[in-house]
Amino acid sequence: MFGAAASAPMVVLAAGIPAIYATTGVVALPLTYLLVAAGVAVLAVAYTSMARQITHPAAYYGILAHTLGRGWGVAAGMVALLAYGAIQTSLYGLAGATLAAHLGGTWWVWAAITLTTVATLGVRTIVLSTRLLAAVLALSLLIMAVFVLAALTRPTTDTLSWHGFDASGLAVTGIGGAVAFSVASLMGIDAPASFAEETTDRAAISRATIAAALLLGAVYATAAWAMGVTVGPDHIAHAAADPTPLPYTILDRAGTGWSTAAAVTLILAIVTSMLAFHNVFARYVFAMAREAVLPTRLAGTSGGTRLTAPRGGSLTQTVLAAATVAGFAATGADPVTTMFTWLSTLGAMGLLTLLLAASIAALTAPASLHHTHTTRWQRRIAPTLGVAAGTTLLTTMLGNTGSLLGAAPGSPHPYLLPAILTTTAALGGIWAAHLRRTRPDIYAGIGRGTPSTHAVPDAITISI
Repeated sequence: MFGAAASAPMVVLAAGIPAIYATTGVVALPLTYLLVAAGVAVLAVAYTSMARQITHPAAYYGILAHTLGRGWGVAAGMVALLAYGAIQTSLYGLAGATLAAHLGGTWWVWAAITLTTVATLGVRTIVLSTRLLAAVLALSLLIMAVFVLAALTRPTTDTLSWHGFDASGLAVTGIGGAVAFSVASLMGIDAPASFAEETTDRAAISRATIAAALLLGAVYATAAWAMGVTVGPDHIAHAAADPTPLPYTILDRAGTGWSTAAAVTLILAIVTSMLAFHNVFARYVFAMAREAVLPTRLAGTSGGTRLTAPRGGSLTQTVLAAATVAGFAATGADPVTTMFTWLSTLGAMGLLTLLLAASIAALTAPASLHHTHTTRWQRRIAPTLGVAAGTTLLTTMLGNTGSLLGAAPGSPHPYLLPAILTTTAALGGIWAAHLRRTRPDIYAGIGRGTPSTHAVPDAITISI
C-alpha cells in the first residue's frame, strides 16, 4: 500500500498522463506503460528478495553493504536519502500550486501548511498513516475507474480504438521521453522494504512491491488508453496540451460532482504520497543513525519506551524540506515547472539507479545470503533480466532528461542531475572510507544494525 500510495495514481491521471501525451505525442503510451511496469516489476524481484533476507529499514543501504561492500552501502544510503527526500519535497511545490489555483493565495503559504500537516502525521503512529493512505488510495482508484468508464462510453468512433497497444507506435521519435516519464510515474513502489522490521509478514514485502508495479502499470495503461479512445489517437496530443484539464472534462460526463471529487482527491493523494516518502526517509535516517553512520541522536531512541515513529528521522526530513521550499520560494522559481519537475526527476533517477544496483547486488551476493526458500528465479534469472531491463530504462531516462525537465536543446541542465547523484554517492563512499580509518568499530557494523525492542516503530501488516 505504501508503494502504491507513494506513486500517487491521481497525480498520474491528472497531470502525468496528459503531460506525456502533450510533450511526446506517443500514441502507444498504454503499451509503453505495460512494458515499463514489467521491467520495474522484474527489477523489484531481486530487490525484495534481498530485502527479505537482510531485513534492514534502510533497504538499499543494507543490501549493498552486505553484498558489494560497506562503502557501497553508505553510498547507496546517501543516494536513497537524496532520492526519497527530493521526490517528497517536490510534491510541496505541486501541492502549493494546486491549492493556490483552487483556493487562491501564494503557493508557498499552502506548501507550508501542507508541510506542517505531514510533519504532524509523520511523528504519529504508523497505523494512522496506513489507514489514511488506504482510504485515499481506494478513493483514487475509484475515481480512475469512473474516468475510464466515462471515457469508453463516448469513443470518437463507433468501435474502440486499440492504437494505444500497437507495437508500431513505439518506433517514433518521442518514445524515449514517454519511457522516461513512465518510469518516473512508477517510482516509489519500493517503499514497503523499509518497513521490514515492522511487518508481521516479510513475504508481504515482495507481494506488495511487485503487485504495486504490475497493478499500477495496468491502471495507468488503462487510463491512458481510455483517454486516447475518447479523444482519438490523432488528436490526443493536442487535446492533452489544452489548458483545460482533460481528465476533469472527461469526468464531468459522469456527473459534475466527479470532477470536484477528483480535485479534492488529488490534493489528498499528493499529501499521502508525501507522507509515504516521508516515512521511508525517516526510517533510512533512523537505521543509519542507529549504526552511527549518521549522528546517533537522529535514531530517536530515548526514554526507554516504544516509539510510535522514528522521530529523529521525521524531524530531519521536515527541516530539510522546509529549507528547500524556502529556497525555491526565495528565488521566485515556478513551483511546478521548476521545483516539482526538477526534484521529482532527480528522485526518480536515483531510485531507478538503486533498483538496478540491487539486481547487481543479488547476482554477486554470497550463498550465505540466499536462504533455502529462495528460488533460482529470485537468485539468478530475475536479477539478470533486471540488470538488462534496468540498464535499458536508466539509459533511456538519462538520454531524455532534457524532455523531462523541459530544457532547451543544447542546455547543460540535463547533465546536472546525474552529476548530483554521482557526487552524492562519491561523498557517501568517502565518508565510509573515513569511518574505516577513524572508527573501525562503526565501519564494521555498517548494514549490520540490530534493532532495539524499545526503538522499533509499531508493528504493521504491509499489504497492497
